[in-house]
Amino acid sequence: MARTVNPREHAARRQAIVEVAKACFARKGFHQASTAEICAAAGISPGALFHYFPSKKAIIAAIVEQEGAETAAYFDAAEDGDDLYAEVMGFLDLALELAADGDFASLTLEIAAEAARDPDIGRLAARNDADLRARLEGLLDGAARRGQIDPGLPASEAASCLTMLVDGAFSRVATDPDFRPAEQKGAALLLARRFLRPTHRE
Repeated sequence: MARTVNPREHAARRQAIVEVAKACFARKGFHQASTAEICAAAGISPGALFHYFPSKKAIIAAIVEQEGAETAAYFDAAEDGDDLYAEVMGFLDLALELAADGDFASLTLEIAAEAARDPDIGRLAARNDADLRARLEGLLDGAARRGQIDPGLPASEAASCLTMLVDGAFSRVATDPDFRPAEQKGAALLLARRFLRPTHRE
């Protein structure tokens, strides 16, 4: 008789492996972190690992897909807000906070590097990036229509500029060991506020 799979238990174990793999990849990189290390950290056998993920690439793909789902869920909630300008600023605040998280920043840069090497991962990462920009552009467009930011500011260009600000923070983390995003966050948010020029507040 075939063993019955509990979907919730299966998903929980799969997610536990993803979380362990993320930590391994952040510390050592995708190609330096071995499946043996992931198995040891997760407390599972190689056979158990490959039951959930047929390859290390499949784990990487799962991480990228999860990030896309989390971004979508974030913007789903943000779009229900009354003050879309505040939601945009909240997004920037969170993104800069994540840039200050060394493991998260390292993992993000590893994903970007792998996306440049592997076309399949590249397509997933590009989809995530396009979705994020589109959702941010939607918030900005809604804020402009409500008079919460400068209505003459093109939403698409504003979204590109704000994502460049965030991408720049992550790049600086990778190239400058003395860069501290948390120390620069206040100035970065001030620049964003003045760029968006909300009509009813600083």
